[in-house]
Amino acid sequence: MGRPRTKPDADVLEAAGRVFGNVGPSFTLADVAKEAGLAPATLVQRFGSKRGLLLALSKVAAEGADACFAMIRARHRSPLKTLYACFEFTAGMAATPEMLANNLAFLQLDLTDPEFREWTLLNARSTAAGYQALIEDAIRAKELKRCDTAALARLINATLHGSMVSWAFFQEGTAADWVHRDMEALLAPYRAARRSR
Repeated sequence: MGRPRTKPDADVLEAAGRVFGNVGPSFTLADVAKEAGLAPATLVQRFGSKRGLLLALSKVAAEGADACFAMIRARHRSPLKTLYACFEFTAGMAATPEMLANNLAFLQLDLTDPEFREWTLLNARSTAAGYQALIEDAIRAKELKRCDTAALARLINATLHGSMVSWAFFQEGTAADWVHRDMEALLAPYRAARRSR
């Protein structure tokens, strides 16, 4: 029986995510090891290589999408407020222009490498399904009008990511505020009329 791990893989991957956002593709296993409080050799033993670590992070992100939606749902009673909280969560990837640029640099690998693309596609499908479920809940709660929920979920996803890139061009205010404004404009025609008391 091996010795118990002093730090769970989930904690190590969380540390890796912070390094990826701050350093970008030029990160080293030593960078991640320092952030995680481990020896670089421990990372090699667990993940095999830098590529192995990146694949593990992609897998965890893809498999954790549903849990992420559930976590945000637990904080809000209104489906529409939950939807906006999801937008704010995603905008966290663009807390600074440098963080967004680093995340976009990794996207090149996600789109061109078959192993990474498998997890990226799963993540994208889970995210779209999460948005669609929230839209459907918002319709039932009479916060949004009836619509093609799958089409609106795709439009939300495209607008959200485009908005983050647009913010990086202009750098006015915070990314979260910029995204909120764009999503308000997108969803305005879908808002259900409020009943006067």
